[in-house]
Amino acid sequence: MPGFSRSAPLPFVISAAALLLIGACSSGQSADVPLPPPEVGIVTLAPTPVVNIIELPGRVEALRTAEVRARVDGIIEHRLYAEGSDVGRGAALFRIDSRPLRASLDVQLAAVRRARAEADNAAREVARYRPLVARDAISKQEFEAAQARLARARADVGSAQAQARQAQLTLGYTTVRAPISGRVGRAEATEGALASQSAGTLLTRIEQIDQVYVNFSQSSEDLLALRRQAGGGGPAIARTVTVLLEDGTAYGITGTLNFLDQSVDPTTGGVGLRAIFRNPQRLLLPGQFVRVRIEAGANPNGIAVPQRAVQLTPAGSNVMVLGPGNMPSPRPVKLGRMDQGMWVVTAGLKPGERIIVDGLQKVRPGAPVKPVAPRAAPAGGRGNAR
Repeated sequence: MPGFSRSAPLPFVISAAALLLIGACSSGQSADVPLPPPEVGIVTLAPTPVVNIIELPGRVEALRTAEVRARVDGIIEHRLYAEGSDVGRGAALFRIDSRPLRASLDVQLAAVRRARAEADNAAREVARYRPLVARDAISKQEFEAAQARLARARADVGSAQAQARQAQLTLGYTTVRAPISGRVGRAEATEGALASQSAGTLLTRIEQIDQVYVNFSQSSEDLLALRRQAGGGGPAIARTVTVLLEDGTAYGITGTLNFLDQSVDPTTGGVGLRAIFRNPQRLLLPGQFVRVRIEAGANPNGIAVPQRAVQLTPAGSNVMVLGPGNMPSPRPVKLGRMDQGMWVVTAGLKPGERIIVDGLQKVRPGAPVKPVAPRAAPAGGRGNAR
C-alpha cells in the first residue's frame, strides 16, 4: 500500500469522474436537441382602399408682379410710400423733378394758342371771300386757296393740341404710380438719384399676393400613367390641391389646379402644373418652397404595411415575406406615401402574402421561424394578423 499513498485521495477521484460523466451527457444532449425556431409577429396582407395622393415639391409665385420703372428723365425728389406696405392701383410711389417738363408743356400750350389764332384768321378770310366770289369780285382760285389755308390752320391746331396732350401726359409721369394693387417692395432708387427713361431705371417692385400661384412639375411618365388610368375608368386627377408648409403643417386653404403645360421640359423630363390659392393672411410668400398634394382617386385594391415592417437601406426598401415552410425571404418593394404609420406599397406585394412585422432581428438566412400574432393590430385595419 505504500504506492497508493502518493496518489490523489479516493473521494476526489470519484468526484472528478462523476463530473466528467455529467459533462459528457450534457454535451451529447445539446448536440442532439435543435433550438426551437424564433417567434416573429406577422400580418397577412388584405386589399384595402388606399387614396392615391401625389406629393411633389412646389414653389410659390405671386399672382402678378410689376416692376415699377421710370418713364421720364429727372431727379427723384421724394419716395411717397412705406416700404413693404400694401398699396392700391394708382397710388403715388415716387415724385420726380417736374420743372423741365412743365416748361415743355407751357411751350406746347403756347403753340396751341398760336395755331388757333392762325385758324381764326383763316376762317375770317374765308368768310370775307365767300360773298365776293359769288359776285365774281375775286377769282374762284383765290377763294379755294383761302379755304386751303383754313384747313391747314385747323390741322396745325390739332397737331399742337396733340403735342400739348403728350407733354401733359409726360408731365404726369413725374409722379410714379402703382400699376397694380399689391405689396410694394423696398425702393431700388433713393431721393437724389437720376431716373432715366431710356435706361428704364428700376424704382421698386409690386407683388399681388392676396392670391398666389404654386408651380410644380410631374414627370411625364407618371402623368401618362395617371391619364391612362383615367381614360380606362381609373381614378382621375382631382382639381383640388393642398399644400404643406416647410414645417410640415398643412396650409388651411385648399387651392385649385388651373394650368397644365402642353410640353415636356427637355432638361427635367417633367410637365409643368400650377395651382392657385387664396392667401388672405399672407402666409404664402413668393419664392417659398412647399409640398403639393393632389388626390388621384382611390385604389380599392391597395396594399399598406406597418412602418416597422419596412427595412430602408441605401439600395432600396424591402420587407420580409414568409414563404412555404415558414421560411422568410427579403422582398424589395416600391413605397408610396406614409399614412397613419402605414407605408403604401405601390409594387412588390400582393394580397394574401404574409410579412414579418415583429422580431426582424431574430430572422436568420435559411432558418425557419414561428409565426405568431403581432404586438398590436395595424393602424386603420390595413392588414389581418394571424
